[in-house]
Amino acid sequence: MADEPSWDDIFKDHSSTGARRTIDPTAPPRSRRALREQPAQPEPRQRREKRGHEGDPRPKRRWAGFVAFLVIVGLFGGAATYGWLNYEPQIRELFGWELPNDYEGSGNGEEVVVVIESGHIGSDVAQTLVDEGVTLSYEAFYDLLLVTEPAPEFQPGNYALQKEMSAQAALDRLQDPASRVTSSVTIPEGTTANGTFELLSAASGIPVEEFTTVAGDHASFGVPADAPNIDGWLFPATYELDPSLDARALIQMLVDTMKQRLDELGVPEGDRQRVLTFAAIVQREAGPNPDDLGKIARVFQNRLDAGWNLESDATVAYGTGNFSSVFTTDAERADASNPYNTYANPGLPVGPIGNPGVAAIQAALAPAEGPWFFFVTVDLRDGTTVFSATIEEHEAGVARLQAWCADEANAEFCG
Repeated sequence: MADEPSWDDIFKDHSSTGARRTIDPTAPPRSRRALREQPAQPEPRQRREKRGHEGDPRPKRRWAGFVAFLVIVGLFGGAATYGWLNYEPQIRELFGWELPNDYEGSGNGEEVVVVIESGHIGSDVAQTLVDEGVTLSYEAFYDLLLVTEPAPEFQPGNYALQKEMSAQAALDRLQDPASRVTSSVTIPEGTTANGTFELLSAASGIPVEEFTTVAGDHASFGVPADAPNIDGWLFPATYELDPSLDARALIQMLVDTMKQRLDELGVPEGDRQRVLTFAAIVQREAGPNPDDLGKIARVFQNRLDAGWNLESDATVAYGTGNFSSVFTTDAERADASNPYNTYANPGLPVGPIGNPGVAAIQAALAPAEGPWFFFVTVDLRDGTTVFSATIEEHEAGVARLQAWCADEANAEFCG
């Protein structure tokens, strides 16, 4: 019987002749030499295809599906963004989401100087903060004041705050003396002389009494000697303060600035007092809406031309010293002894009732064209004003104001 061929002989025969023999790759080699020489077996075709073998269409289908998914998500997200930007109030109402009325945090880093004027109460401060972009809403700050104990007191001055502050953060800053800006001062349009002196005092550290004392001799500053006081001649603007200047020097700086602006506007020296008196009434009556300045000037000019009394509550209030209300009483309007009472006395009052800015002076010099003889502010919160040519139209506007004041939500503006 012939010897049985070895495993090495069989493998050598297949290698040299190229003949095919099925070898179970899972079967163990029959010797250590065979184990060393056994070639590595390729993975089955099915496993190579699952790994993305060339020619397999399935990876492409997966990528197409993923791209389609992204497109759908993008379209849905774009539609959602468009809907939110254009229909936010309706969406909030649908889902019962309450619209926020307050920011969070201590601001967005953009600094703003807020001016607290003499006599400002909580409602004035709340509105100022909204107007300057500090707080999100009037209600957020005012409602906070109502529940804060003890009730906050506000000192006149300029305060460094930031835009988009929470009501609490804004209140904290206004109560912090370190927030007061002392290197500069901002005098708002329409501020009276006494209010201006308080702002100058807060910024400079000079007592108010020093300003009022030296201002008593208004002619020494180049103001007409026949003027009742220095009011109207202190130009409202932002000033950088030199620490070396005393009260007299600071007042002179403001007066000189006003004279310079009057010269730039072409106002003759002999006409300055009349123009400032007219402009100050326009400034005070216009409130926060600069677009109304020209119309208000036209109402007063039409009245002067027609021989009517101006009947400005702002002038009456200045004469009584009551700046806490926009309303006057029957007795106050009937008091002809008040030289600023334009209900009882014809023409312009004896002098300016505040310090007008450039826009108000321009309006006094060139009033808007129009037939109006009356105006009334029908929303004391935002200053919306109705102008009328007839008494009937005016009475309808007064009725709107009365209805607005009858709303308890507006009570603090109608005291």
